[in-house]
Amino acid sequence: MNPFDPKSALLAKHAQHVVLIHFPIALFLAGAAFDMAARWTKRAPNKATLTAAARLNILAAAVFCFADPGHRHYCLAMAFAGKKLKGLLLLHLGLSCTAGLLICVVAWVHFRYRRASVSALPAYYLPLEVLTAAVVSLAAHVGGFLSGVNVAG
Repeated sequence: MNPFDPKSALLAKHAQHVVLIHFPIALFLAGAAFDMAARWTKRAPNKATLTAAARLNILAAAVFCFADPGHRHYCLAMAFAGKKLKGLLLLHLGLSCTAGLLICVVAWVHFRYRRASVSALPAYYLPLEVLTAAVVSLAAHVGGFLSGVNVAG
């Protein structure tokens, strides 16, 4: 494959996986990190900046999550052609769908409370954000085993 040929770069097997899957993961985890930093910051200007960065990253991750189901369906149809899923692949699919849904819920809560002009997010927001980060990380870890990046032993 020639790296300078746009056709081969865009149409290669799993070429868009990084853009459609890994980028939203990075956006969400960076948004969660900004949100945690905003909670620990005492200065108001820094807190507002970190909160805005967290909100934008989390909302962008949620927007990307809407492309994920089509990408998952295409990859599964291409790779397995109607065969029944089992084992790690089924676990990865379930975790990634759950992670996408949780990212959208976190973004919705963030957006809802921003529009309501309420300065503080609800008490359940932090545990929900940590749970979402854990599910995203677990789905990525299982995906690493599927791709051969993580090997047992």
